[in-house]
Amino acid sequence: MRNSSTPKPRTVGRRRLMIMAAVLPLAAWRVQQSAEATPLHWQGMAMGAPASLVLHHGGDVARAQAALTATLAEVSRLEDMFSLFRADSWLSRLNRHGRVDNAPAEFVQLLRTSLDMAALSGGLFDPSIQPLWALYFEHFVVRGKTQPPAAEKIEFARTMVNWRDVQQVGSQVTLARAGMGLTLNSIGQGFITDRCCEVLRAHGFSQVLVDMGELRAMAAKPDGSAWQIGLADPRDPKRSLHTLSVFDQAVATSGGYGTMLDTDGLYTHLINPHTGRTAPAFESVTVVASTATQANALSTTLALIPSSDVSARLTLLRSHPGCRAICIDNAGLVSALS
Repeated sequence: MRNSSTPKPRTVGRRRLMIMAAVLPLAAWRVQQSAEATPLHWQGMAMGAPASLVLHHGGDVARAQAALTATLAEVSRLEDMFSLFRADSWLSRLNRHGRVDNAPAEFVQLLRTSLDMAALSGGLFDPSIQPLWALYFEHFVVRGKTQPPAAEKIEFARTMVNWRDVQQVGSQVTLARAGMGLTLNSIGQGFITDRCCEVLRAHGFSQVLVDMGELRAMAAKPDGSAWQIGLADPRDPKRSLHTLSVFDQAVATSGGYGTMLDTDGLYTHLINPHTGRTAPAFESVTVVASTATQANALSTTLALIPSSDVSARLTLLRSHPGCRAICIDNAGLVSALS
């Protein structure tokens, strides 16, 4: 959710809420592939976040490398649409000019999905949140302030946020008012993860763990067992509090502690568009769903609903049959919703 016109922060940690025991601690962009029984491991960056992939190839290393090359090409192609880090992306051009024509099909598809989630959540999930994020980022990270922005600045930025003012007709997308801006990070990482899985499946691979900001496990491991995904303790993200067994499902976690904007953790990257206030730092919501796109959008939205409002969380979750959620509160208590 960073604006492409602002520098990347040096002191703010990226959201990294899942500990994946299956992934080796490799350096960025490094690929490991020794013995035939050893899966291919890749780590790098996607949409400004750490990304990784584990591919079981049954000894066909050359075909696995070709599949990886095609997958990374697809990541780059989609980043040309959704990335706020690329000044020439479709999203950056939309934010800069307020309109794009002949947008790619995937861009229109993801925007439509985002607007549908905005409608379903009563605007709690809102892709037009970018002006508020830019205000907080500029205030805390760029200018190094320790107190929150003035209330009138927050309110003015909030007036620029309204998903209903995003107009999409065919391949044309328009922002109704000057000063508006979109981010698709709260769903785009999941979308790219799903697309990577489709590319790998098209190359004949089904036993894969993909994480392009959100995670999806395809099929089972070669021995038939499920993938084991550890969920981090919001108070100490290096420590796992709970383990999920995942088979052919996606997992996404959202929590304020992933990107804290101030040293005390009072202000985070998850912003409520209704109030302009940010979500608590030391809580998280993990969603297990059939696709990473769905899990990504749901986890973000559920994390913005106060943990005390279990009924509201359940109502939203149950509007997506087959999904379940795991919540971790600021005391480290783990609870499940379904």
